[in-house]
Amino acid sequence: MACPVFSQELYVNTEPASNMATNSLGIRVEDQGYFTPTYKNRETLELMYGASRHLMVHGSVYVSDYYENQQHFEGGSVYMKYRFLSVDSVQKHFRGAFFTKLSSIDNPVVNQEITLEGDNSGLQSGFVFTQLLHKLALSGTISYLHAWDNAGGFNLPVANAKNAVAYTLSSGYLLLPKAYKDYSQVNVNVYAELLGKTNPGYGQSYLDAAPAVQLIFNSLIRVDFSYRIPLYNSMIRNTDHMYLVRLEYNLFNL
Repeated sequence: MACPVFSQELYVNTEPASNMATNSLGIRVEDQGYFTPTYKNRETLELMYGASRHLMVHGSVYVSDYYENQQHFEGGSVYMKYRFLSVDSVQKHFRGAFFTKLSSIDNPVVNQEITLEGDNSGLQSGFVFTQLLHKLALSGTISYLHAWDNAGGFNLPVANAKNAVAYTLSSGYLLLPKAYKDYSQVNVNVYAELLGKTNPGYGQSYLDAAPAVQLIFNSLIRVDFSYRIPLYNSMIRNTDHMYLVRLEYNLFNL
């Protein structure tokens, strides 16, 4: 049986403060990439588990041709989110959570951006707060990243930043259905997200706008589409003008 979800909180490029239902499992297959100067893409397989109403964990593995001429296994990451704040009322709530992510990646370090999704080995920790107001959901995150040498003998260049600050602001709106009758109705959500990162002391930063569309079928199957548009950029990175396509399937009451 499907469990009710506040679908407008299921952001495409960020995680909300809310968690999955307890004893539920989510399976994600994701493709991200860019088209210039040549087409490159990364495939991600991610498993998500709702351990309790307060705790959820993710595990991800990455494959891409970003750093070679063919697809190859890059490594993996583990993510944990603990919800410590819940203020609920009718058709609205406010949530706060702490999250942390650890990655081990086997790739050369050629970019200035620190990202734990296949590019850098490191640790990321931060806070996320989410406000639901009927059909509108707003969310913001702030986090700290620390990178170290990659696996396979790929050391972090001396000139590269080892620390970064990431910040996001996301909004989601439930476009359809206009009124809920049952969980079999198709949900259509639209999103506008701002994704930023700064390497303190290096004069390197960026801010992207990431519009997105999401479809949810039978409260079980989720399909995401997004594209990142730089508003400003002074950082060498892969995420410039990146598209994202994701398919997710959820199993409840395991």
